[in-house]
Amino acid sequence: MTTHAPRFAPKPPWLKVRAPGGERYTRLKDTLRALDLHTVCEEARCPNVGECWAEGTATVMLLGNVCTRGCRFCAVTTGDPRGAVDVREPEHVARAIATLDLSYVVLTMVDRDDLLDGGASHVARTVTRLRELVPGLLIETLLGDFAGHAEYVDTTVAARPDVWAHNLEVVRRLQRTVRDARCSYERSLGVLRRVKETDPAAWTKSSLMVGIGETDEEIAEALADLRGAGVDVVTIGQYLRPSPKHAPVARYVDPATFDRFAELARGLGFAYVASGPLVRSSYKAAEAFFRGKLEAREAPVLRADLLAPESLLRRPTQRL
Repeated sequence: MTTHAPRFAPKPPWLKVRAPGGERYTRLKDTLRALDLHTVCEEARCPNVGECWAEGTATVMLLGNVCTRGCRFCAVTTGDPRGAVDVREPEHVARAIATLDLSYVVLTMVDRDDLLDGGASHVARTVTRLRELVPGLLIETLLGDFAGHAEYVDTTVAARPDVWAHNLEVVRRLQRTVRDARCSYERSLGVLRRVKETDPAAWTKSSLMVGIGETDEEIAEALADLRGAGVDVVTIGQYLRPSPKHAPVARYVDPATFDRFAELARGLGFAYVASGPLVRSSYKAAEAFFRGKLEAREAPVLRADLLAPESLLRRPTQRL
């Protein structure tokens, strides 16, 4: 059963969540506030923020809290940062996370089309500094498409995060109406494919929203395309409208349908699937899977040549 969502319809019971709270949640929130760190958990109004923070996971947003793109599903502020970058952020983020008693951190970013390398070197420096200060921490990077510049994708892969993620977000037909015009279905697939080509051992992940106007058949097509790009892990969750100015909810997908999506994805060969109404890109169930797979892995080796400042002056050699 799929529940259609007329205007101002109440959320079905499976989307109700308990208000966040608890000692660990409060301590983490207070620490993040004191250190002036942005989290996508709050900026994007994630319904799982209380559960994840209480269990020692968080998603830190790099490069400020203003995105140069304006996707119709996203609650993050859109604007023009005019090239502003806090060069101290990699150090500050690493030192802050070192004090937070986290076991798994996701480093995400706003899109920064105003920067020469889209912020790739900034992300890579943050991962590197985290490795130095918190050796046992598992790091996932949830990144943009870097306007399709292959060498900027390579810069982030070279920093060797434990998981490299980029979200396809919606099915092919809805890309131009839901995502910013500078995004592309084919480019997103190309970015994910590039990560696997650059480092075949890398774990890659992507995410899809449902309930924003797609059909089940289009979800099946998108899942097949992601698997064809070598993606290892996929998460599927219900789109929830952040405000009246964002794209409306077209339908509320029931838990049984999410189970069918999961079964389909597993049949396509994904190593792990998290599919449910409240599943989001950074989801604790997927993180538990990665912990089990990554605990015994050797420490990463950094390719410093790709992080050197002079690398930012080179013209891109390949577009995806």
